[in-house]
Amino acid sequence: MSSMFDKAKDKLEQVVGQAKEKIGEMTGNEDLRNSGKGDQLSGEAKETGHDLRDKAAGAAKDAKDRLTGDNR
Repeated sequence: MSSMFDKAKDKLEQVVGQAKEKIGEMTGNEDLRNSGKGDQLSGEAKETGHDLRDKAAGAAKDAKDRLTGDNR
């Protein structure tokens, strides 16, 4: 369940970053624009990390199930 919460936070960080970037572009505020881009990249990196963590956990469970013969 925590994983879903983490992914939602990652997506929100990306959306906020997009908004900051657009507002920075519209107002000519380069600092805000760059901050928005940074937020987007940070959210994407975190999302990728969480996806990799979930895949690794799934692979570990599959390997354990194969070794123990537990196929539930």
